Amino acid sequence: MTRKLKAAIIGSGNIGTDLMIKILRHGEAIEMGAMVGIDPGSDGLDRARRLGVATTHEGVEGLTRLPVFADIDIVFDATSAAAHVKNDAFLRGRKPGIRLIDLTPAAIGPYCIPVVNGDAHLDALNVNMVTCGGQATIPMVAAVNRVAKVLYGEIVASISSKSAGPGTRANIDEFTETTSRAIEVLGGATKGKAIIVLNPAEPPLIMRDTVYTLSALADEAAISESVERMAAAVQAYVAGYRLKQKVQFDRVKGLRIPGVGDGLEGLKTSIFLEVEGAAHYLPAYAGNLDIMTSAALRTAEGMARKALA
Repeated sequence: MTRKLKAAIIGSGNIGTDLMIKILRHGEAIEMGAMVGIDPGSDGLDRARRLGVATTHEGVEGLTRLPVFADIDIVFDATSAAAHVKNDAFLRGRKPGIRLIDLTPAAIGPYCIPVVNGDAHLDALNVNMVTCGGQATIPMVAAVNRVAKVLYGEIVASISSKSAGPGTRANIDEFTETTSRAIEVLGGATKGKAIIVLNPAEPPLIMRDTVYTLSALADEAAISESVERMAAAVQAYVAGYRLKQKVQFDRVKGLRIPGVGDGLEGLKTSIFLEVEGAAHYLPAYAGNLDIMTSAALRTAEGMARKALA
């Protein structure tokens, strides 16, 4: 594309820096405008300066003082849930039409997972990228749900403790709450539950996810096909996303699930995933961060293409 929208990234940590590298290398309708941090000595700000990107270590207020701010159309927020609420309000007061893509679990805007509802919120002023576990697993819940109604969806996201920075650790409660809710809103489950495991293993293990669903009885082959088709769709923007083995099925009855019911019976579907990172900036084992930045860029590209059309 000859025209591109300029983007700023708030948060010069691992996620923000990886996202910057992705935009610089692969941005088609998006280009870097500014990198924002609060630590003048951070590696992210240092890399941005070396790559010719405008920077500020004075947070979101510093962004508004940069000359390039007048041209910024999209802001990625890779800070924390609490900070995002303040950042959105501050930027909205200076540029009402600016678009924010929220990589924190704040969820003040609609949930967005590219392969599930990526086209539904292209005009939204704030979208929430759920969580890394949500980006990896909710497409699988949705894949089952489009074949058979999912009564209960449970996901377990296991990530290397080395890939969980201060922001991730500070947002564990928000992670589980946001992901559980998104399993219901986007995945279609009547009830959702999310668990995150920080794995201290050495050498670090790549992200692994397990998805369990209880659904109405349905054709198992049709569910497998739906899951495999959804996995291929995610792979289009996260190359290291893959099914670890064939989808597993069990017919169950007599289950009691709080918030859903007693004596439940149906089809239990078990899906096992792993996510290897592209290693643009982060190690390959940090697939949990890679899927977030890849999904955020895919969402921004869709917004930009529509705006530029």
